Amino acid sequence: MRQRLLWKLLIGHIVPIFAIFAMVVWQAVDRRAAEYYKELAERFHVSPVDAHNRFLEAIHHHMFWGVLVALAFTLLFTYLLTSWVLRPLLQITAITKKVADGDYSERVNVLSRYEGGQLADAFNHMAENLEMIERLRKNMVADISHELRTPLTNLRGYLEGLSDSVIPPTPETFRMLEQEVLRLVNLVEDLQQLARADAAKSFLDCQELSLHELLTQIMDLYRPNFQEKEINVQWQLDPDGDLVKADRDKLLQAIRNLVDNAWKYTPPSGRVTISEQRTAGGVKIVFTNSGAVIAADDIPYLFERFFRTDRSRSRNAGGAGIGLAIVKELIEAHGGTVGAESDENGTRVWFVLPKSG
Repeated sequence: MRQRLLWKLLIGHIVPIFAIFAMVVWQAVDRRAAEYYKELAERFHVSPVDAHNRFLEAIHHHMFWGVLVALAFTLLFTYLLTSWVLRPLLQITAITKKVADGDYSERVNVLSRYEGGQLADAFNHMAENLEMIERLRKNMVADISHELRTPLTNLRGYLEGLSDSVIPPTPETFRMLEQEVLRLVNLVEDLQQLARADAAKSFLDCQELSLHELLTQIMDLYRPNFQEKEINVQWQLDPDGDLVKADRDKLLQAIRNLVDNAWKYTPPSGRVTISEQRTAGGVKIVFTNSGAVIAADDIPYLFERFFRTDRSRSRNAGGAGIGLAIVKELIEAHGGTVGAESDENGTRVWFVLPKSG
């Protein structure tokens, strides 16, 4: 492909230009020489035929070799220039084959800031995103397998024990089996919620809502959980201008997931702060909780599906990593944004919704 494209560019641009140039110069020299020698013959009364022919032969000889040398230098220069221009395309072609085979590690060398370099930058960005998506996909498969394997293994062990009469069929045993089944049911429900969140944009029943009212409703629901861990809940809300236009049920789901997340990851006797800020983009609600600092490398992936900062923990210690992914889908369906940051002052997770009206 390289040779075909390169020679097509060279031949298609250089040869026709040189051919036309040579023909024009050739004809111009012949015409001007004939006119010049005709003028000499009239002025000095001499025959210009022999001198004219010798002059044309000399001119044609020098023009022929001059054109050949110029064409050779032009072809060489154009070859080098075209090779430099095509280099990113050739690299992209080679790396694309590797990407198609599942290798996302290769990157194109950016040699300029013009069209070729911009194409290389765009390709590298695409390869990075594909590599990240592939990594998250593998993590998701591993996480789902882990989440399913634990309750299924427990169920299998107890059922085999009951079948072999090793474990007595007591109410406690059946309650334990019921808990394992509920763990599976909860995981399936989480996956269904995530699927519904993906399609939320097409099924929004938007109306004017008070964020304060929705926050209070969810916090009242979780008050026993916070009291059990002796978590201090603080409010920093603006009394005016909290109205947004959103789907009530979907926004309640997003807030509930954030409150649940704050409750789970705040240590006993810790602190949770719910604050409101005005931004150019609308109303920003921030959930701040004390506790362990999240690594900076993990922050960009907090809203990805099945991502967990501690991959070894079970659902009982923090869930399958779907909650924040659902929040992201639901908030973005309303035209909003989400974000997070973490330092020694606490972990802050927020969402921004456009103001009503």
